[in-house]
Amino acid sequence: MLNKYARAFFTRVLTPFAALLLRLRVSPDAVTLIGTAGVMAGALAFYPRGEFFWGTVVITLFVFSDLVDGNMARQLGVSSRWGAFLDSTLDRVADAAIFSGIALWYAGGGDNQVLCAVTLFCLASGQVVSYTKARGESIGLPVAVNGLVERAERLVITLVLAGFAGWERTFDVPHIGLLLPLALWVVAVGSLVTLVQRMVTVRRESAEADAAEAARTSEAADTPPEAKREQA
Repeated sequence: MLNKYARAFFTRVLTPFAALLLRLRVSPDAVTLIGTAGVMAGALAFYPRGEFFWGTVVITLFVFSDLVDGNMARQLGVSSRWGAFLDSTLDRVADAAIFSGIALWYAGGGDNQVLCAVTLFCLASGQVVSYTKARGESIGLPVAVNGLVERAERLVITLVLAGFAGWERTFDVPHIGLLLPLALWVVAVGSLVTLVQRMVTVRRESAEADAAEAARTSEAADTPPEAKREQA
């Protein structure tokens, strides 16, 4: 619910900027590509060096492109399958860059193999959580569950706490760096719960769909030939 209201708020705020880009003949796809490139640059240039504050500042500036490109498409009155595919695909690339940057820090200067492994789990589980919904929908199931931690929650928790954790190195604030490990554990556990929720939902929906199909097949097989001709 909070995510819904926040998205609506930022959409209203960014509408004039989206209109300006359209007047400058910038396409929504270009905004999507630039936004992803900016997120990757912020994550992979700053995070592996432990510069979480400035990395988060850069990433946050470009994350809003995800709202701007959709706003531009709505103002143009177009609904592009390619645009939706590009946006969804590059979202996964941006997520991978963020968690890869953190993992590189813990594999190097951060020197913590456990947190490196937790970060990699966050990366992998986030991709799988997205895949379960996409795959379920591709076989005709509604996948009628959001889950505990979706992409928006993963990003907000990780970026907000990573940004605050960066104060320890940037502004010499002691002990606040512990917020990043906390964020990673919360995201890891939340992603695991969400994955289980979606798998249980898909199992239930597939069983219901299979039972309904079997009932229709049985009903068709039991219908006398005369009745079939009358229906035809």
